[in-house]
Amino acid sequence: MASSVARRVKHHRESLRAAGLRPLQIWVPDTRRPGFAEECRRQSRSLRDDPHERETLEWLEDAADSEDWQ
Repeated sequence: MASSVARRVKHHRESLRAAGLRPLQIWVPDTRRPGFAEECRRQSRSLRDDPHERETLEWLEDAADSEDWQ
């Protein structure tokens, strides 16, 4: 059974490579880790009155294409 799955995965990856794609691994913060939410709050609070942050948020709002969002 494992060899059948391995063959399918290999075939799928070969198909993706043939289409011009390549695998990419991305490491992101573990949102389940203890203290993660508090660190997010701390960082958000530190930017509360930052003029550069306000300017960036305004730019993002202007640049966002949210026409079809519900």
